[in-house]
Amino acid sequence: MNKLTRLFYTVRHLRPIQIFNRLYRKLNYTPRLRNIQISKSVPKAEWIRCEFLASSYRDGQFSFLNEVSNLTHWNDENQSKLWLYNLHYFDDLNALGAIERQVIHVNLINKWVAENPVGVGNGWEPYPSSLRIVNWIKYFLCFDLPTSGYDESLYQQAHYLRHNIEYHLLGNHLFENGKALVFAGCYFDDLRSKEWLLKGLRILDREIPEQISEDGSNFELSPMYHNIILADMLDLYNLALTFGHEELLARKGYWKQLIKKMLCYSSSMNHPDGDVSSFNDSATGVSGRTSDLVEYAGKLDITYQRCEELVDTLCYKHYSDAGYVVVNAKNLKAILDVAKIGPDYIPGHGHADTLSFEASLYGYRVFVNSGTGVYGVSEERLNQRKTAAHNTVEVDGFDSSEVWGGFRVARRANPTLKSIQQGKSSLLVSASHDGYKRLKGKVIHHREWSFSASELSITDRLLGEVESAFAFLHIHPDIMVTSSTHNVLLTLPNSRKVIIESDCRVKVLDSMWYPEFGKSIRNKKLIYPIANQSLTITVKY
Repeated sequence: MNKLTRLFYTVRHLRPIQIFNRLYRKLNYTPRLRNIQISKSVPKAEWIRCEFLASSYRDGQFSFLNEVSNLTHWNDENQSKLWLYNLHYFDDLNALGAIERQVIHVNLINKWVAENPVGVGNGWEPYPSSLRIVNWIKYFLCFDLPTSGYDESLYQQAHYLRHNIEYHLLGNHLFENGKALVFAGCYFDDLRSKEWLLKGLRILDREIPEQISEDGSNFELSPMYHNIILADMLDLYNLALTFGHEELLARKGYWKQLIKKMLCYSSSMNHPDGDVSSFNDSATGVSGRTSDLVEYAGKLDITYQRCEELVDTLCYKHYSDAGYVVVNAKNLKAILDVAKIGPDYIPGHGHADTLSFEASLYGYRVFVNSGTGVYGVSEERLNQRKTAAHNTVEVDGFDSSEVWGGFRVARRANPTLKSIQQGKSSLLVSASHDGYKRLKGKVIHHREWSFSASELSITDRLLGEVESAFAFLHIHPDIMVTSSTHNVLLTLPNSRKVIIESDCRVKVLDSMWYPEFGKSIRNKKLIYPIANQSLTITVKY
């Protein structure tokens, strides 16, 4: 497919506002405010502080994305864009042990104000501005600091953000813009800040039902971003309690019900180790863990009932809006991906992972997708998004969805959940997708997952003309892999054995697993050729 065709299939899904806003941003100019007169609101209650992110400050250096460096320049060209974004977020103000670094934080805020003129550099881009505005306000609400010098900068940042909202991106970027305007609108008290508050609430009133589905899932279908948005919702609820603003209190009950659903979904999309699964752009260490968010919710008097436990009998939960099927048993947890790649107009965090799955056995991750270790435009980034990096099937060397660039998708797979059949001690999940129908052979991929008390069978069938096809299984690095011609023996850290059987010759190759940004660990992947357009793999545990 040539570049023009690929671009057409990418752009055709965009909303008009995304295109118009890209043009507007090239012409937009935001004047700097002069002679700002600061008037601040008086909180009606204390901000309820909940620290759960690890500190990014290490002995005078900053650690982001597993890369440690000095602060030589706020816009250091030797650093990646994402590393610099993290520098400008100021997450460390609200990280674990922040009170012990108060002097460091005050100096850092002073340095930022002095060295980042209005509108210049990465720090003034809307996304890092949004996160920094919220982090500063949360910090100022918790610590008794003389903030007069900082408040003018904060006010200027909110004004600049108000005129640079990310309508060209939408999604979580727009959500963070709206949240920051609501925070600034509550923190300050004048006519301009009231407009920020109302603007932020208009954004959130539109985006919350758009981005948070009835089943509690986030529409970008990334467990990591789900937890980020969940933490945002908890912050907004906390803000309503702190300032008692009638506009926020009117929404508090609705927000609370969504938070409960989101907590349930967050728990479901974890492995038994408590960390997120690797579907689409997901990595550990970026968002709070579910246990952290449950604790935060508890401090706000929000309780929820877990929707799953380890049980003796086989059971499942289908998140119909998201598309994931979560299967639980005494020694098994599996998450099946029958989800779209993401929202039609913003699939940038999606991977070509349709009909992939992850599974833990006896509490240990065993089958894992390859994860996300980098953003930006690079071969490594592309490889992490490709079908072959996931526990699913690649046909004729193509991806199920046409991922390209750093965050682009052209033609996309459309999955269909055909049936879920629950027996007394068995479960059969059948699904298909049409991602390969665009190929010459018009291929449809059908997959069945069959669960019993001690077995998982995966059957793939390809309808259409196929030249070559392979099924991939990526094994967690902690699992020892021993292979023979057709079978593979897995040894878990607790010495339990798992046997994988098939009727074809399996290849065991070295691969990489990316659990965190900037972190890669060697692992093994199993590659199964699909002969006669059908393959069954049986996992006995």
